[in-house]
Amino acid sequence: MTAGSGVLLVLLSLSGALRAHNGDLTARETCKAGFSEEDYTALISENILEGEKLLKVSFSSCLGTKGTQYETNSVDFKVRADGTVFATRELRIPSEQVAFTVTAWDGQTAERWDAVVRLLVAQPSSARPAHKKGKPSAGLDASQPPNDTLLPWPQHQNANGLRRQKRDWVIPPINVPENSRGPFPQQLVRIRSDKDNDIPIRYSITGVGADQPPMEVFSIDSMSGRMYVTRPMDREERASYHLRAHAVDMNGNKVENPIDLYIYVIDMNDNRPEFVNQVYNGSVDEGSKPGTYVMTVTANDADDSTTANGMVRYRIVTQTPQSPSQNMFTINSETGDIVTVAAGLDREKVQQYTVIVQATDMEGNLNYGLSNTATAIISVTDVNDNPPEFTTSTYAGEVPENQVEVVVANLTVMDRDQPHSPNWNAFYRIISGDPSGHFSIRTDPVTNEGMVTVVKAVDYELNRAFMLTVMVSNQAPLASGIQMSFQSTAGVTISVVDINEAPYFPSNHKLIRLEEGVPTGTVLTTFSAVDPDRFMQQAVRYSKLSDPANWLHINATNGQITTAAVLDRESLYIKNNVYEATFLAADNGIPPASGTGTLQIYLIDINDNAPELLPKEAQICEKPSLNAINITAADADVDPNIGPYVFELPFAPAAVRKNWTITRLNGDYAQLSLRILYLEAGMYDVPIIVTDSGNPPLSNTSVIKVKVCPCDENGDCTTVGAVAAAGLGTSAIVAILICVVILLTMVLLFVVWMKRREKERHTKQLLIDPEDDVRDNILKYDEEGGGEEDQDYDLSQLQQPESMEHVLSKAPGVRRVDERPVGAEPQYPVRPVVPHPGDIGDFITEGLRAADNDPTAPPYDSLLVFDYEGSGSTAGSVSSLNSSSSGDQDYDYLNDWGPRFKKLADIDNCHPKLHPSPRCLWSGRIQRPKKPQPEPASIPENPAVSPPPLATGFPKDPVRGPAPENRTHP
Repeated sequence: MTAGSGVLLVLLSLSGALRAHNGDLTARETCKAGFSEEDYTALISENILEGEKLLKVSFSSCLGTKGTQYETNSVDFKVRADGTVFATRELRIPSEQVAFTVTAWDGQTAERWDAVVRLLVAQPSSARPAHKKGKPSAGLDASQPPNDTLLPWPQHQNANGLRRQKRDWVIPPINVPENSRGPFPQQLVRIRSDKDNDIPIRYSITGVGADQPPMEVFSIDSMSGRMYVTRPMDREERASYHLRAHAVDMNGNKVENPIDLYIYVIDMNDNRPEFVNQVYNGSVDEGSKPGTYVMTVTANDADDSTTANGMVRYRIVTQTPQSPSQNMFTINSETGDIVTVAAGLDREKVQQYTVIVQATDMEGNLNYGLSNTATAIISVTDVNDNPPEFTTSTYAGEVPENQVEVVVANLTVMDRDQPHSPNWNAFYRIISGDPSGHFSIRTDPVTNEGMVTVVKAVDYELNRAFMLTVMVSNQAPLASGIQMSFQSTAGVTISVVDINEAPYFPSNHKLIRLEEGVPTGTVLTTFSAVDPDRFMQQAVRYSKLSDPANWLHINATNGQITTAAVLDRESLYIKNNVYEATFLAADNGIPPASGTGTLQIYLIDINDNAPELLPKEAQICEKPSLNAINITAADADVDPNIGPYVFELPFAPAAVRKNWTITRLNGDYAQLSLRILYLEAGMYDVPIIVTDSGNPPLSNTSVIKVKVCPCDENGDCTTVGAVAAAGLGTSAIVAILICVVILLTMVLLFVVWMKRREKERHTKQLLIDPEDDVRDNILKYDEEGGGEEDQDYDLSQLQQPESMEHVLSKAPGVRRVDERPVGAEPQYPVRPVVPHPGDIGDFITEGLRAADNDPTAPPYDSLLVFDYEGSGSTAGSVSSLNSSSSGDQDYDYLNDWGPRFKKLADIDNCHPKLHPSPRCLWSGRIQRPKKPQPEPASIPENPAVSPPPLATGFPKDPVRGPAPENRTHP
């Protein structure tokens, strides 16, 4: 290295704790895979030959260069396996430099690393391209920094004065112990460039821990280049940091290329081993041999596993219970595998072990390492090492004969294996004593007992007892080396109890064949039953259980069956020529037992039914050439007692053979037709003799009713002809038609009359004559005054006038109108026959309007006319009667006396001296105001005997509306 080269100095200034670990760090250098440089630079000539070597890149994968492959992103340059970069063809470089990327990738891990290669074109004075130099010599002249200064970017100058930069040095990693107590900030290194003698330089660092999270873990003095750590490190949080140091001038121009700084946190033993689970569960079969694997426990230490701080070792602290030995298990100190170390595991004695396992770091050094414990629960699993054994050698039971699914005996066993497991579940089988398979042994899933069950009925008459030999085993086979116990077999004695069995018919559904029509009392067969109870002296008696036609009789003693009536195959009780009857056989045992048997009688047909002619009625045209009648026969018998049939006409009467003839079609059909050319229309009874083919044959004379009628051209009877054929004459037909016409006319007249009446009823006016209408009107009564001496009235106004001339001559508005006025009456709207629901409101409105404008419509708003009885009265005046109280009377109590007194209470409450209520005003009983009249001093005022009012105001009529105003003139 020449004296004029620039050098970036890295001054190491570590704390005392760091120096204490220098020796250990030197011993274990950290390998980092990658290129030795991120940027490679080489000088080349303008013209390059094919295959010319340009430079060599250096790559380390920490596992050797085997398996490392190189590639470039340029087709003009390639890299050989040793890292040599060469040209793939002759090139002429037109520019000052060429840059491309070299990629190294590991074929095993598929990781990739990149580096940039820059080829600088030398000036024409350049003789040859510059190649990569070796490492700088260790010796430094007096102008270089001290021995603790690293030179990562040496400046080399060749003979021609050209200069290229490359990082020949790898800065050794900076190690920082975790959990340092400071003081902080604590200086780690100092970075400087030898160019700071010429120009001011500013230093900075970038990367995780500097300007990336976690922020400001490291800092650097920009002027002096001293780098500090600002807080204690935690290796378990982050084990290493990768920073880049930068050197720029005061204008921010790069003075040196960035250098990589690797900072590793030195591990301290500050974490205990932690078990993955606090409780581990494992199992091992009982009787296992020593060395059998049981389970694995695992503890993790957050410290560095490559150092003693993170190297965990295991040991067993305690074992509970300590039976049969206190050391039944051992543990692999490095892997944590627990295995058996002694024999004698027996689930029936110890079902579970609890083992305390301790994990210690520092390779298990109990003096310096940190420890933790966990619990391992080891269950001893059951194996079938205990065969089941019967609790007794013999069992006994009894069973009634002819019964199944009956439990005869319960077999109890003892098994020390784990209950309700295949090693405990019992399986029973019968070895001997039951060749016919009458019994089966089922296992009770709860108690494990064997239930001897009858699956096939036993017969006391055949077997009075059974001696069974049974064996019990487990569902799972016995473990290796375990033999069956002699107590795994036992004997079962089963006694059969005799019961009274029902008699049975050996040939049940017995079938016999005979001809129908056998005479009454004929012996058919003997239907006898057998009593299975051979050891009981019992009698069997017979009776009928079902005989639908009551044709049979059975002898109660021997079962002989005879006919009680003639058997008819054509009876409704016969199905498919078979008659079925059921009989009962009962013994006299205690309790009595009975059995049933069915007798089937197949009846053979005989020719006992004559054929019947079909059809019974027919019609034919009066001319024989048009159509004929097809006839056949029906016979209740079966072949061969049926067809072919013979059809023939009788000789008497002679007119039958004269008018009719029969033509044979086949064995079952023939045709009946007219023999003569014309036969008068009408109904004819034609007898025909039908004979079947039975042996002997049977004949039957049947009558067919034939209707002879005139026909049209199609051969069909006409309507008139059909009537005539029915036997009605012309006069009868005419009479019937006249009656039909009269009946239709009467019905039509009645309908017309009903329609007319309905129309008249709907065309009537809504309001009838007021004289006849009593709905919602005030009736006129003859009313008398309250006494001529009570008030000073002008009685002449109350007298009935002799004539109406002076009234009618008065001007309108002043005449009396207490009678119906004479004048034109308005037309009320006519109500439609079927009014639409929406027109009802309009109809009522028009009716109200017409009523309001009709002066002739009652009531007539006028003075009432009283009859004058003359002056004076033979009766004394009631005006002298005075009330018992001087004030107004309260008659509300009359409301409590019932509906008869309510009207009286309403009249008294409407006295003019009381406050008038709307009800009183509505009823029209309040007197209208009149001019004040002087009252005699001798007559006190008595509201109870006040004279009636002379004029009455009318309320609003609910139909015609309010009464016209000023129509009453007092």
